[in-house]
Amino acid sequence: MADNGVLPWKMTVPHPAPPSLADQIEDLLPQTQCTKCGYNGCRPYAEAIAAGNADINQCPPGGAQGIARLASLLGKKVIPLNPVNGLERPRSVAYIDESLCIGCTLCIQACPVDAIVGAAKQMHTVVTSLCTGCDLCVAPCPVDCIVMYPVSGDATGWDAWSQTDADDARARHDFRTQRLRRESEENEARLAAKAVAKMQEVTQEVPATPDEQAEKERKRAIIAAAMERARAKAAASAAARTDAPSPNTPKKDA
Repeated sequence: MADNGVLPWKMTVPHPAPPSLADQIEDLLPQTQCTKCGYNGCRPYAEAIAAGNADINQCPPGGAQGIARLASLLGKKVIPLNPVNGLERPRSVAYIDESLCIGCTLCIQACPVDAIVGAAKQMHTVVTSLCTGCDLCVAPCPVDCIVMYPVSGDATGWDAWSQTDADDARARHDFRTQRLRRESEENEARLAAKAVAKMQEVTQEVPATPDEQAEKERKRAIIAAAMERARAKAAASAAARTDAPSPNTPKKDA
């Protein structure tokens, strides 16, 4: 510190980037991740609206209030919900008839917010407090043991779903996305290590005949092709991660 009590330097704290239009739109969506809008989740739908590739009336869970929110943000006219995407209904949650469940895990894989718990060949159950009512778990069930029960009475849209519910659902969806990405990367790394070990093993083989030499080269070619596919897949995944917005990016309220 200088003699006059003034710091000789000033720390500059970088400000977070202002929210993009897609960020602001996403903040207004209910985060059920139901895909009824025609896109694979709320974020892709928000990006499509921001790019002018989707209308503001494709989200049944948000309903008329959701359309009004988006119209206000974008300065557009309020229009009716597109019936092609579904109807505005009371909020529902999934229920699994545990006496019929065979433990196939298909519903667990389909749930975008990890609201279903269970294990292979074991009974599954829905944590209703976490269920967004997306109903994506219903179709994959091979024994039709999942039904959707209305839980909001006559309330629909944002009258049946709070901002806190939406924020929690988005957090769980983002966490699930990161977990699946990490598990995929770890699996790819294990497979790559096995391929390298196998290539070393084959390379060390000492063929005694032309046929054995040909077989050795065939094995090497197969392993090399598999390694190249793995590298290409890893590069594509890295590029997708670079283009995708981070779920941890600070956002401001619209």
